[in-house]
Amino acid sequence: MQAIRVLLVDDSIFFRSLVAEELSCVLPEGSRIETAGDPFEARDAILRFTPDVMVLDVEMPRMDGIEFLRRLLAQYDQPTIVLTGDGRYESLALAAGALDFLQKPVGCSPQLFCEELGRRIMRIAMQVQQAEAAATPVRPLVQAFNGETTKRPISLIALGASTGGTEALSCVIRDLVPPLPPIVIVQHIPPGFSHMFALRLDRESALAAKEAQDGDVLEKNYVYVAPGDRHLRVRVANGGFTASCQKGPRVNGHCPSVDVLFRSVAETVGKYALGAIFTGMGADGAEGLRLMREAGARTLGQDEKSCVVYGMPRAAYELGAVERQLPLASMAGAILSMAGHA
Repeated sequence: MQAIRVLLVDDSIFFRSLVAEELSCVLPEGSRIETAGDPFEARDAILRFTPDVMVLDVEMPRMDGIEFLRRLLAQYDQPTIVLTGDGRYESLALAAGALDFLQKPVGCSPQLFCEELGRRIMRIAMQVQQAEAAATPVRPLVQAFNGETTKRPISLIALGASTGGTEALSCVIRDLVPPLPPIVIVQHIPPGFSHMFALRLDRESALAAKEAQDGDVLEKNYVYVAPGDRHLRVRVANGGFTASCQKGPRVNGHCPSVDVLFRSVAETVGKYALGAIFTGMGADGAEGLRLMREAGARTLGQDEKSCVVYGMPRAAYELGAVERQLPLASMAGAILSMAGHA
């Protein structure tokens, strides 16, 4: 097997030194191991060293490993093993894009532990080397519902939420960074409060946010929140998209309705859209998200554990509308991976 370049990221100098020394005896001859003490050092090392495999801790100063992985994989497909002392991080690590997860040993021989870590590194590195030889990626950043493996450009992102949604959406929008296509949101919220919610998103986010107005031209790096008493639809105009904000009868008991927004996105944007449904009571948005998915759009749903009310995401998931179900903490990373920095 060819030599392997490994980047070991951990805030413990002792642990980094110990593992690096033991791995040097396990990995193929000529392999190189570099270390970093936190994600910021790791970022610089990745650009300089171009590791085949990164071994990443979770609990570190300045930024935790899960957040770093989510942001990294939105721009750079770095094969990663998450290695930490708390097994509860496994689902978050894999959802964020890690290829493997390994818990730090307690009462285990460092030599035996590093042999196991070395085997996992070599397995992933072999996949990378074989993929490079075949001129194909080891794995796509994202995988579409219809089996498509190329990353498709996304022209618009549509989000829907209800009970607990203001906090959920705030968490997601806060973690998104430009460049991004326009984002349209329906949150079940009374008139007046939708304007306040948009101001909050504008204040907290790197994106600009506003309450949508009828006729708004939907611009990149902008978030548009449906008014609390009007249905928000996306229309095509002059080669781009505009917002239609009109009063109308309640749909699924709501105005604005997530279904109304998602249906319009399915019709006007089709496979170049990304839709996500978040915490909320009832089933509003499920049918619209199904139509988006049938039109070829990428679709996400918040998982049960992280929802305040697992109603709307459940209905969408059971209807087959959700391509991937993720914890709230992984949503921004998934959106960036699918649509950001393309």
